[in-house]
Amino acid sequence: MNDEIDMILGGAQGAGLETTVQILSSAFASSGLGILADREYYSNIKGRHSYVHAKVSSTEIPRSLESSIDILGCMDAETVFTHFEDVREEGYIIYDSSVDDKTQDEIKSLEDPLRERLEDRFDELGVEGTVSSILDHLEEEKDVEAVELDFPSILKELQEKYEMSSSQASRYVSSILIGAVSGLMDLEKNSIEKGIEKKFEGKEKIAEQNMFLVGDVTDMVKEEHGSPLKMEKLGLDEDQLLMVNGNEITGMGKMTAGLGFQSYYPITPAADESLFIEKHAGEENVLVVQTEDELAAVTSCIGAALTGTRSATATSGPGFDLMTEGLGWAGINEVPMVITYYQRGGPSTGLPTRGSQDDLMTALQSSHGSSPRIVLASGDHHEAFRDAVKAFNLAEKYQTPVIHLLDKFLANMVRTVPLPEIESLTIERGELWEGGEDYRRFEDGPISERAFLGEEVMWYTGSEHTESGNVIEDPEKRLKMKEKRMNKLDLADKEMDEDERAIYFGPEDPEHLLLGWGSVKEVAIDSIESLEEKIGYLHLRTFSPFPEEKVLSYLKKADKVVAVEHSYSARVSEVVSLKTGFEIENEVVKYTGRPIYRDELVRSMKDVLSGRVSREVLKHGP
Repeated sequence: MNDEIDMILGGAQGAGLETTVQILSSAFASSGLGILADREYYSNIKGRHSYVHAKVSSTEIPRSLESSIDILGCMDAETVFTHFEDVREEGYIIYDSSVDDKTQDEIKSLEDPLRERLEDRFDELGVEGTVSSILDHLEEEKDVEAVELDFPSILKELQEKYEMSSSQASRYVSSILIGAVSGLMDLEKNSIEKGIEKKFEGKEKIAEQNMFLVGDVTDMVKEEHGSPLKMEKLGLDEDQLLMVNGNEITGMGKMTAGLGFQSYYPITPAADESLFIEKHAGEENVLVVQTEDELAAVTSCIGAALTGTRSATATSGPGFDLMTEGLGWAGINEVPMVITYYQRGGPSTGLPTRGSQDDLMTALQSSHGSSPRIVLASGDHHEAFRDAVKAFNLAEKYQTPVIHLLDKFLANMVRTVPLPEIESLTIERGELWEGGEDYRRFEDGPISERAFLGEEVMWYTGSEHTESGNVIEDPEKRLKMKEKRMNKLDLADKEMDEDERAIYFGPEDPEHLLLGWGSVKEVAIDSIESLEEKIGYLHLRTFSPFPEEKVLSYLKKADKVVAVEHSYSARVSEVVSLKTGFEIENEVVKYTGRPIYRDELVRSMKDVLSGRVSREVLKHGP
């Protein structure tokens, strides 16, 4: 029996890989197994290589991925060429035997840099460069077993049984992978069927055809290879679990918080959150508006917030850049709005479907002039849900914009999570106007009583203004109003629990400290547990207001502090230096747009802690 299985399933974009993962993930959950799966894809609608890298566990819900894998499932030859070196000893490659003689030169979608690296690598290994030669090499050097399946023959049988065209049958290639994985892992038939029925709900004929094909391939693989990767059940209660990605659970958090208005302009990787909310909008009485651009998205969000509706917009880097003027307007007018900011690889269009954490300073400092904002950062699905609720509470309590930072990795990461404990959540609407005479919207200290549009006479303007909202340029009034707004952060700093703004994981008295934020959280925790050194991880959750005292107390106690981040310059080090004066001299960074893997982080940490290097750049992932 196996405790953990790591796998990569790959194929051409648009060929059904998403379906494969959805069905298998559902089957794993139904079988009482924990699952974590990262989806990597090109900025291309159809044709380019995409893959899902997953870990399945019978002992826990996985937190991070390994660079090496037990199963490589290939829907095409390109997947073999791209990932063959990721397969560990005694692993398995599922592939189409009809592409045995295919060479990389025949695959036009391969990018030239990868093609050149492959040519050099084949020369080093003494491999001819065909699919079959790669498989022979892996069998000889790593005892890797090839699961040969004749895809055309399998699809031909489906075609004849259900009297469909060859083009129709070709759409079922993804089910061949499902059947092969099911056979190797001996997944229960009813769990696979449940996953297929869920995916093709209301499409009984398609579900039946997929079940036939999956069952046929499962039997084939079991007969030829047995079920060498069978796993014990973790014993998770399926009814107490969700199978979700980061976009979905953030949307769930927003709706739980009472979201009434969500605006968006389609952009990767943020759009899926709005589409999810839109799908369920009728159940929760939410208005979702796709605007003509991000300027309209942010301004419509502001308008809705002024009516008293809990309002948000979701975007990524290029879209956020366009929102900054609106963000400043919201700041000077003390508008309680939420911007959910999914980071991706930049600058400019950059790597639009890849991950990054390079926008921390953008979130903190964008928009001309200074205005208050609260900046939260989520590190996993649990935090994403709770932060989505917290963002609205903080926005309304302190009457200021809140930026909720996530990234592509978290957005697209699918995992099993326990059902959120919504009973412990509270809704805080802040200071509301209860009626009376002579209403002035910006009266008194940092927090004024807030009336909604239509309840009282009020003025909003992008210019500096009096307590009533009338435009002024008087220097003393300017001082008063500017300080009123900026004092919101001082108040929030006093009232927000530092222990929730920075969370420590690890031994009580660590010799060294790993510092990070966002989606590096779980790979960082797994990595410190794998190291022999006494090392802890400090996870930053709130960057404005910054938990200066708590962070500094941990930094000063450590012999070495190492920042880890998906960026070129470890932005977290820059923020810590600005806020505390403490200079972090060591960093592990990755800016290829691919996730950080546990084993590569462990290796790099050993190098940094030994003093061999002070900066390590991670590179694994095609």
